[in-house]
Amino acid sequence: MTEAEFLPLFDQYHDMVYRLALSYTRSRQDAEDVVQGTFLKLLDGKSLPQPGKERAWLAQVAVNACKDLLRSAWRRRSEPLDETIPFEHEEESALFSAVMALPAQYRVAVHLHYYEGYTIKEIARFLRTSPSAVSMRLHRARNLLRSSLEEEDYGPIVSKDL
Repeated sequence: MTEAEFLPLFDQYHDMVYRLALSYTRSRQDAEDVVQGTFLKLLDGKSLPQPGKERAWLAQVAVNACKDLLRSAWRRRSEPLDETIPFEHEEESALFSAVMALPAQYRVAVHLHYYEGYTIKEIARFLRTSPSAVSMRLHRARNLLRSSLEEEDYGPIVSKDL
């Protein structure tokens, strides 16, 4: 892949890949590593996406890279860094914290569906599972988020966003 072909794809999709990796790994540094690895894989040209399918290809490669990272022995021995992300409104912080507290399978499904706009079928293909399993993960995640946010007394967020 040439630089002229690569740069527009990077400019268009690097934020999406980063947000996906961040929701999967819960670490800025790990997310940055996944973004770098994903785009290096695109740049090396050994496997290229079909024209018009670049976004889905990048998401699939990023999900696989996140899974590999989380399975690594190094990851199991490290301790997470204490990171705080500033938010304009307290409600945004509560929602973000609640989403990040979800188990990985729910957190990734929520991110891909609500933040990236993928359909249930696309998410099922990325995660190599059935559409009904993704639908159930989203349903369970919404229930977990609803109960978590209601416990923290954020009822208005729950009713309008979920």
